[in-house]
Amino acid sequence: MEETEPETYLMATSAETLDLLRAIERYMTERLGVGRAEAVARINRCWSGLDLSGEDEIILHEDEYYWALGMYFTEVEDWHPAADRSGWTVRPAPPEDSEYWTV
Repeated sequence: MEETEPETYLMATSAETLDLLRAIERYMTERLGVGRAEAVARINRCWSGLDLSGEDEIILHEDEYYWALGMYFTEVEDWHPAADRSGWTVRPAPPEDSEYWTV
């Protein structure tokens, strides 16, 4: 069953993948300190145009922590939740004039 938020996310989703996208967005805003618009833009850049509406999407095999770190940092050097990330390189946000900014 396909479920979308066409004005927010640029990909087809199922209820389960939509829940994951929202959880990734929350993680980025609450734990990484980015605004909602940037979090959504990072998600859209990663999966824009894909069909994530299948019943067993591969992205569901990892949690929001995994995806948020991968979308935010250029390299995840240590997966431990207490890792010191102060020296890590932040992946630049998508260009502000790109299609990824929908919020």
